Amino acid sequence: MSSLKNFQTLRSGKEFSYFYNKSAKKHVTTAIAFYKEGSGRRVGFTASKKVGNAVARNFAKRRMRAAFINLNDKLKEGTYIFVAKKEILTADFRRVEQDMRYALKKLKAL
Repeated sequence: MSSLKNFQTLRSGKEFSYFYNKSAKKHVTTAIAFYKEGSGRRVGFTASKKVGNAVARNFAKRRMRAAFINLNDKLKEGTYIFVAKKEILTADFRRVEQDMRYALKKLKAL
């Protein structure tokens, strides 16, 4: 099993805003995936208040992180951002993984 050790995490709102505007994006049932090619490996996970309270948002981010860890050894270099949708709370984990894999293939990151 891999981890996120190879990735630098995005933390500031400025970083997220920059990549929201400059990246290709793909909507899937459980999340929105953003990808921008580049050197280095960076990743960010976010969930807005539309998803739910703090407990629900943290749960959504944990699910996205876990699904991403299962895929990260196959990914190209670049910046990845995942924004949770409310459906991530009720979907089973296999669906979250399938959605993430599908989005990354469409963005040509896999």
